[in-house]
Order: sequence, then structure tokens, then C-alpha cells
Amino acid sequence: MDLDDFQQLIEKMYSHKDRQRGAAGTFLWLSEEIGELAASIGVGDRENQKEEFADVLAWLATLANVQDINLSEVIKAKYGQGCPGCRKYICTCTEKQ
Repeated sequence: MDLDDFQQLIEKMYSHKDRQRGAAGTFLWLSEEIGELAASIGVGDRENQKEEFADVLAWLATLANVQDINLSEVIKAKYGQGCPGCRKYICTCTEKQ
């Protein structure tokens, strides 16, 4: 499944709830999932990390859907020509190491 397919799947499964919750409520859910991912990384629970990565991506797709943002399009626009800073496919930027 590619990112477009996943975002459309999330839209189909959950949009009837997501749009009622709105962007702010959805962002709070995303933030909670990021916290759960951080906790699983902290304790080194690899199996739980897999689930939490999936949850974070699902909530990010949800938020993008609520905001009518196509993730594949914005990723391609920002990163499709390489690093946004140096425009190289192997980043040579030094400010964020």
C-alpha cells in the first residue's frame, strides 16, 4: 500500500468522525500517539513501536484529510528535488546535525 492508498483508506474508514472532531481535536490525538511512540522507544519495546508508528501515521493522515491536504503531493513538492535546504539527494546541510 502506498501513501495515497493509505490516506484514502483512512478517509473512507474514519472521515465521518474526523471532520466532526476537527483539526484541533485530531491534532490532540496525533500528539497522544506521538507520546505513546516516544514511550515505547524509551523502554525499547520493538513490537509496540511498530504499532505506534502505524498509529502516528494514521493520525497524521487523518489530520491531513481534515485539512484537505494530500500528503503525497506535499511530500513530493517539498522533498521531491532533494533536501529542501541544499537541494541535494544526500544532504550536505550543517545546521541540523
